[in-house]
This record gives sequence, structure tokens and C-alpha cells, in this order.
Amino acid sequence: MKKGDLLVEAHGLGRSFGSKRILDGVSLALRAGEVTGFVGANGAGKTTAISLMLGLLRGEGQTRFLGRPLHAFGAPGTVVGAVLGGVAGHPRHRLRAHLRMVAAGSAVPDRRVDELLEIVGLTGAAQLRLPELSLGMAQRAGIAQALLGDPPVLILDEPANGLDPHALRWLREFLRAQAGLGRAVLVSSHLLGEMQQLADRVVVLTRGRVVAQAPMAEIVERVAGRRAVNLECPELPVLARVVAEQGGQLTPTGEHTGLVTGLDRVRIGTLAVDAGLPLYWLHEERPSLEDFYLAIAEEEFTIS
Repeated sequence: MKKGDLLVEAHGLGRSFGSKRILDGVSLALRAGEVTGFVGANGAGKTTAISLMLGLLRGEGQTRFLGRPLHAFGAPGTVVGAVLGGVAGHPRHRLRAHLRMVAAGSAVPDRRVDELLEIVGLTGAAQLRLPELSLGMAQRAGIAQALLGDPPVLILDEPANGLDPHALRWLREFLRAQAGLGRAVLVSSHLLGEMQQLADRVVVLTRGRVVAQAPMAEIVERVAGRRAVNLECPELPVLARVVAEQGGQLTPTGEHTGLVTGLDRVRIGTLAVDAGLPLYWLHEERPSLEDFYLAIAEEEFTIS
């Protein structure tokens, strides 16, 4: 697989529960060497979409892995690995024994289990029973289980839920490393700040519909366009006219304070100096991915 190769295509995914439309015409693509962030509020439809992709739910649309439906593969675990909430198994099973049992079902040798335990940093926890695993350990164990068949596609549904900062950092670095190995990684999350540090591409879901789908760099650029600059100037009306002449807009927030949109702080400072206007305070606010999400959740536009 070369970076950028199309590994997964989902088209027109849809699902209704009674008269309620849960998912409506969701389409997305996953490419080798990329982490795709699947973001949206809880209840937006992320888990339903992933379940449809994996064939765990019946519904509308189709998903092709490596150009074929998942059921066409004799060993789907060698095509896609999925983590849908840590690792599940008999409460008396120890971690290594559990993974060996799962591996045997896919004709994966025991040595692969020990290799993955080391990769995810759980060698020392191999003899713990499954209920004894912490939340972070359980997520790592789930990832190890998903990777048993060495699949080119890795799908994780809300893997960051409940993790502490150290576990979040490990997860982010691990998933980036997996993409570096050529895997296509899909990560669903409502933690938008985390996606800003992790994903190459973002698919935003709102009320069961994709409302934005773009490379992270494009999202960041769009976010930058929404930045605002707070300032304090004793001659606010004069500065407002200068700013307007350059395509910006100054909205007063107090007698001598205002908020400027459309221009960055460097441009505003330069304009004030050229016009001989004193500035007592100048601070630029850069909106986050969360701000972007909240904005488009209301506007519901699509980035092609």
C-alpha cells in the first residue's frame, strides 16, 4: 500500500429507528497513511455509521474495503481491525490467554500476541484478568486485539473516552505511528481538541448528516479566517474607519475597547502605527476546531 491509496469507501449510509432518522446519506473515504477524525457530539450518529460500515447493523448504503464488501473476505480480521470500547471477554480470562484465544480463531500464531502486548505496552499486564485492567489498559488491549490480523485498516470508536492525559498522549502517538506504517485509521470522537492534534482529515457529523469533510490543514485555515482581535484604543471611532478601509470590521465592546474581525493583529498594529493611533492592548483569539464545529453545526454547510 502506498500513502494515499484508497482503502475504504462508504457510500450513502443510512439508518432509521422507527420514524426517527438516525443516519442520512453518510459517505466517507479512508486512505492509506492517514488518520481520519470522525467528529460529532454524542448522539450525532458516529457509532451507528461505524456499525453499518462493519456490517454490525443493517441499513442503507454500502462500504467497500480494498474494493470489496467486507463479507467477501474469508478472514475479515486481516482487512480491518475495530475497537468498539476496549476489550470484552470472560471475566476470569487473563489478558494473554484471551488474546491467544481470539488469535486462534483467526489462525494467528501465539507469538503475534506477545509481539502486540509489547507494542502496546502491556507485557507487564499479560497475566491480569480482564476486569482488573484499568480503562487505559483496556483500550490498549482492544487495540492489540484489533491488530492481531495485521489489518491495513484500523477503526476506533471513541477510544479517548475517560482516558487521562498520559493515556491520551500515548493513544495519539500510537495512532500516528500506525498511519506512518501505511494503515488507514478512522477515529471517532467528540473530543475535538484531541482531533486537532491527531487527524490528517476530518469528517464532521451533525444530526446524522456529514456537514463538513476536509483535510485538517483546510479546516485550520478556515478556523484562522474566523479569528478575532481584542484591542483597546482611546480613539476607537478613528481606528474603526481605518480598519474598515482595509476590509476589516471593528465592533465596540466598551468605551475604548473593541473586537476586530477580518484582519490579524499584525495588520491592525501596523495600521494603527501608520495612522498615529495609540494602542493600549492587542490580543488575537484563534478559534479552535471545537469553535469550527459549533459554527458549522448551526450552518450545516459542506466542504467538498
